[in-house]
Amino acid sequence: MKPNALREKLRRGEPVYGTMIQDVRSPSIGQIMALAGCDFLFFDMEHGPFDLGVIADMVKVTRLAGVTPLVRVPNDEYHLMCRPLDAGAQGIMIPRVETRAQVQHIIECVMFPPLGQRGCSVTKGHNDFAPQNLWEFTEQANQENLIILQIERQRAVEDIDDLLSVPGVGGVVLGPNDLALSMGIRDRDMLGALEEAIQHVLDAALARQVPCGIHIADLEWLLEWQRRGMQLICYSADINFLRDGAARGISALRQLAKSDKGERTAR
Repeated sequence: MKPNALREKLRRGEPVYGTMIQDVRSPSIGQIMALAGCDFLFFDMEHGPFDLGVIADMVKVTRLAGVTPLVRVPNDEYHLMCRPLDAGAQGIMIPRVETRAQVQHIIECVMFPPLGQRGCSVTKGHNDFAPQNLWEFTEQANQENLIILQIERQRAVEDIDDLLSVPGVGGVVLGPNDLALSMGIRDRDMLGALEEAIQHVLDAALARQVPCGIHIADLEWLLEWQRRGMQLICYSADINFLRDGAARGISALRQLAKSDKGERTAR
């Protein structure tokens, strides 16, 4: 089984950088984001339009491009979590996690025996379709797949130490928008209002040596949380990159055209 380069970097205490793919369905996105310098990509099956076939194709190319493919699944049901892993995702992120029992259920589903009850088919995308000894493969998969809890509910913040105490949790990523909704925060400075809650989660993760991260489009805040010890740095999303990149160019062209028109009128 192919080693999980992202997990190895996290084990060494290094920060890792990536983004969320929410709408682009071309497999070439893995190659493009590899050129951009990403260590990982989250493919969003919670809010994105992707079916499993599209995910499988994008994951394959991302693996070949040397970037770690991760999938945010819609929910914690067995088939929603395990099929992306079979397709070759090297980790999953489960949204709206709140209770220890939920975390135990997740680990039971995604781990192969003796650590869990996941069903096994070796020669799939997760093993690049190569044959391998059954026990060797399942032991490696249990070690290499990255299971990330998304912390986006007030209850999860309050019980974070209990959630992180379940063996098999490989990381936590905060989702500020849903966390703000859960906590009833309407402040214009939403990230500032969430600072105490985010710090609480980070402190618990650092104490248990579980990699912690956050998904936001604010570079200043990402840099600040990296300075405080976050490792999983997830910056913005494909939609934002496309819109903002195009907007900068089109705006500059319109301003130039307006300036040229003004000069011609003045002559």
